[in-house]
Amino acid sequence: MSKAKRVCDRVYAVGGPGISSGDDCCVYLVDAGSELVLIDAGLGFSMELIFKNIKSLGFEPAQIWHAVATHCHIDHIGGLSALVDGYGTKIIAHQLDRAGVEGQNDQLTAASMYGVSLKPVKVDTVLNGDLEQMALGELSFNFVHTPGHTPGSISVYFDGRDGRVLFAQDVHGPFSPAWGSDLAQWRRSMQKLLALKADILCEGHAGVYRGDKVNRYIEAYIKRYQA
Repeated sequence: MSKAKRVCDRVYAVGGPGISSGDDCCVYLVDAGSELVLIDAGLGFSMELIFKNIKSLGFEPAQIWHAVATHCHIDHIGGLSALVDGYGTKIIAHQLDRAGVEGQNDQLTAASMYGVSLKPVKVDTVLNGDLEQMALGELSFNFVHTPGHTPGSISVYFDGRDGRVLFAQDVHGPFSPAWGSDLAQWRRSMQKLLALKADILCEGHAGVYRGDKVNRYIEAYIKRYQA
């Protein structure tokens, strides 16, 4: 039985704890009409289950034309190779995390924490700016550079029928110099997220928050990691 869950209009949770594997980050599928967009891809070992969840919603994995790597940790990018090898999915990531995604610096991926190795993939669309907008399918996606957890961490949002939907994958951290974490940058990034006034937050491990709980969740972590 599929455990995929509808989050809101056009957005579904198709992977993560309780849905695919506890080792996976939360994996979100966006129905952009003429194509599907996947936000992160989990550790990799549960991709067949993630694909099954996608099919249970009436979609096909081959419709995933783009996948977004919100940052280069292996629990977010380990499954990208299955998409690229199986369906030719194009990968979007930030330049500052590109070395991790493409396999040039394994330390950046935190793979040693999971006892696995990454099968790297090429980044097809390399983000460089603080804010870049891109039309994917019928939707306009906004890519915000939110460094701190890693140098190339990005958050993604679009405005839809249910308001502003924000994918901010690792608001909660953790932080390590091995990955290039920077708490001062992270605090500035969290202020960027608060300013977006999102209606729905799809976080990378904590799940979904709505309404006033979005900013309260972010503010709670700012308080936890006060200077």
